Amino acid sequence: MRIGITGHRGLNGDVERKVRQFLAAALDEQMGPLTGISCIADGPDAWFAEMILDRGGSLEVVVPAEEYRDSLPADHHPLYDQLLNRAAEVHHTGITVSDSAAHMAGSEVLVGLADLVLAVWDGLPARGYGGTADVVAYAERCGVPVRILWPEGAKR
Repeated sequence: MRIGITGHRGLNGDVERKVRQFLAAALDEQMGPLTGISCIADGPDAWFAEMILDRGGSLEVVVPAEEYRDSLPADHHPLYDQLLNRAAEVHHTGITVSDSAAHMAGSEVLVGLADLVLAVWDGLPARGYGGTADVVAYAERCGVPVRILWPEGAKR
C-alpha cells in the first residue's frame, strides 16, 4: 500500500497529540508492506514519515522545490535532513523557488504516487493556493481515495 500525507502545520499540542493517534491508528489498519509518501514538512508530514519508518515501511520523499528546506522552520531542518537521508526514493518537481505553486506541484506528484491520501484537514477552504483543501480536491479529482483525520471540534 502506497500512502501519501497532506495536512495542516502549526497545530497546538492537544490537536497534535490527537492527530498523532489518528495517524498511528490509520497505519495500524494497513496490511502488508507500507510505503509512505511525504514532503516531510514540519507537522503531520514528518510525524507520518517517522511512523512509516518505525513500522519498517519504506519512505519516498517529494521535494516541491530546491529551496523548500530553507522555507521550513530552522528547528525542523535536522529532522528534515534525517528523514530525507532515510528515504528509499526522492522525487523532485524541478522547481527552484519554494512558493505556493511549487507546494501544489509537489502535492500533485505525491497524489500521483499514492493509492490513498491521509489528510490532516479541518474541512475548511485553503488559506492560500496549494493548501490542504486544494490537495484533497486534487486527489478526489484524480480518483485517489482520501481519508480525513481531524479531531472533532478541534481548531487550527
